[in-house]
Amino acid sequence: MATHALQAAPPAVPFEEPAAPRAVDRLRGAVDRSRLLSPVLLLLVWEAASRIGWIPGDVVPAPSAILEAALELVLSGKLASHLAISLQRSAIGLAIGLSAGVIVALIAGLSRRGEMAADPLMQILRMLPFLGVIPLFILWFGIGETTKVLLIALAVKTPIYLNLYGGIRGVDRKLIEAARSLGLNRSELIWHVILPGALPSFFVGLRYALGVSLLALIAVEQINATSGIGYLINEARDFMRTDVIMVGLLVYSLLGLLTDAFVRLLERHTLAWRPSIFTDPA
Repeated sequence: MATHALQAAPPAVPFEEPAAPRAVDRLRGAVDRSRLLSPVLLLLVWEAASRIGWIPGDVVPAPSAILEAALELVLSGKLASHLAISLQRSAIGLAIGLSAGVIVALIAGLSRRGEMAADPLMQILRMLPFLGVIPLFILWFGIGETTKVLLIALAVKTPIYLNLYGGIRGVDRKLIEAARSLGLNRSELIWHVILPGALPSFFVGLRYALGVSLLALIAVEQINATSGIGYLINEARDFMRTDVIMVGLLVYSLLGLLTDAFVRLLERHTLAWRPSIFTDPA
């Protein structure tokens, strides 16, 4: 019987490592690499068209000419000095607008009376055309740094206010009722439930605000600026240096990408407790 049982036993199957995660990683890497394909192809076609003469260099410079101009600005130190001044303007305006937007959003979001008092004013300010108020700010504050910083703050406060206010008012009602049933007072309810619940909306507003601050920076640096990336672009326009203009525009774009990546990283660490529909591969 024992011999018959041994003969009927199925052959042992060798253990194999699951291949699915590695295949997913390879597929994800291929997708990430393919995202770079179209920009690289565009640069190659652009460079070839410029060298053949299909694209005039004084109208749209070749990528190699833009790279040479960027190296020239970096080695001379001009790019670093003008970039530092632009970043300082943007940071001060962002800090003022961010503070104002958060304070007013808290007042309007946490109180019915606050909403009645603050929200109509914010809606009026939101509808003011940004370019239309520039002459008024120049008359009020002159053409110095104050006007530039306040205009950036004016543009930044709206996305912060709208998103944070919406986040506060969108906190799940069941969470608030559960917190009250556990005996939390109003201050504890705001600190432990409402503000954490509104954080995702705040970060969305912060990302919008950073983008808006750079757009406002481009506009304000056209106002009699004597320094900054906008001044660099204006100076290049006077000398017909389209390559330098392109370098300035690329700097603005890179600033937008870097600041957005920073906020996304900050959001990922701050909101680690939030469940996501996407999970990192093990």
